[in-house]
Amino acid sequence: MKRREISPVEIAEHYLDRIARLDPEVGAYVTVTPELALEQAHKAEARALAGEDSSPLLGVPIPIKDLNLVKGVRIHFGSATYEDFVAPVDDSVVERLRDAGTIMLGKTATPEFGLPCYTETSLSPPTRTPWDLSRSAGGSSGGAAAAVAAGLAPAAQGSDGAGSIRIPASVCGLYGIKPTRGRISFAPIIPDLAGLSTNGPITRTVADAAALLDVMTHGNPGDLYHAPPPALGSFEAYAGRDPGRLRIARYAEPLVPGAEVDPEVLAAYEHASAELAALGHEVVDIAPPFTPELVPQFVTLWYAFACMHPVDLSKQDRLRPLTAWLRERGFATLAPDFLQAQSALQLATRFGLMVTDLYDAVLTPTVTQPPRPVGWFEDVEDPEETFERMKRFAAFPAIYNVSGQPAVNLPLHWTPGGLPIGVMLAGRFGDEGTLISVSAQVEAARGGFWGERRPAVWQVST
Repeated sequence: MKRREISPVEIAEHYLDRIARLDPEVGAYVTVTPELALEQAHKAEARALAGEDSSPLLGVPIPIKDLNLVKGVRIHFGSATYEDFVAPVDDSVVERLRDAGTIMLGKTATPEFGLPCYTETSLSPPTRTPWDLSRSAGGSSGGAAAAVAAGLAPAAQGSDGAGSIRIPASVCGLYGIKPTRGRISFAPIIPDLAGLSTNGPITRTVADAAALLDVMTHGNPGDLYHAPPPALGSFEAYAGRDPGRLRIARYAEPLVPGAEVDPEVLAAYEHASAELAALGHEVVDIAPPFTPELVPQFVTLWYAFACMHPVDLSKQDRLRPLTAWLRERGFATLAPDFLQAQSALQLATRFGLMVTDLYDAVLTPTVTQPPRPVGWFEDVEDPEETFERMKRFAAFPAIYNVSGQPAVNLPLHWTPGGLPIGVMLAGRFGDEGTLISVSAQVEAARGGFWGERRPAVWQVST
């Protein structure tokens, strides 16, 4: 675009065409906004022609997750109970992306209220990983990850409250960053409360994620949490910086009782350990710094947060069974029980950080199994069993939502059948920079762009 070889309008039209042709089988978008996208593309083109804008994302399409408010655009929060609701304001992160000149192609699919780790709703078709359309794209940023992996967007905004960026990044073969708590404001409406959830980027490359994180990073008056700024002034600066020799801890024992790590996931973990060691880093085995006793405390919070979205009494029958089950338990949770659970999690974080802060990063699997078939989480009659399957599948990432540490998914492994399996690196509080540097180093060692892998749907001719 800077060389004027292609215009933002042409780019927007390219992606809108691919969405129209390919998304019915992928299920990445719940709402497509072609008129708004082309309006924004024309504005970006005018800014580019004026030559006065240095934004690295000017004219780049970035879809918005359907948990985030975009003024004048329908938002469902993944729920049929919000089928006709139009957002009255923009989320501040949406304002940041718009001001940077990005183009919103539409709203990406998310499960009901962002609660499950798979994206299957009553609003739109199931969201599928483009690597195998019979399998789930994960959640809750499943639509965002599926869009990027299928070539229906070059990058996407997501959010992560218990692994919701890293899980779909793993099962869609992408790079995703869950930033440090307080890095990105939820203003003006969405509360940060316990600080579990944060916005973040989902991309194909490390440099793209760093550039997107730079644009998304901001705070607002009234935010409960704040993160220290990057020491180099930007996160993009870390993508080209040698990380030096790091001391990296690792463990593969899941926190959730009954969770078992699939052999292919262990193979991904071992291969990643070997690659990091080959790059000169010291990789050290440690005992898990957090214990299974924390799981019930986290579940107590999850029950309560399932009740955050008000639902019209006349529409409660539209809730999916899992959501209704979670909300029933949430409304039955007493305030002292909630506060005691949060206190227990904070105490555990204080002790856990005494261990993880001894290392530059901590390596674990991202999820315990390869991508699950569509419908697998719900092919049981009891929502409680669905929830147990979720906990066992996503047994690793939520602990860093509790601690507030940054964590990334590295797309380093594919099964013999072609299914992606990621590994997770977590860093010290506020230190996304080290994670970005070592991620870029590993990406470069793979030949750049993670070896240029593409799912079959990517190759569909334009």
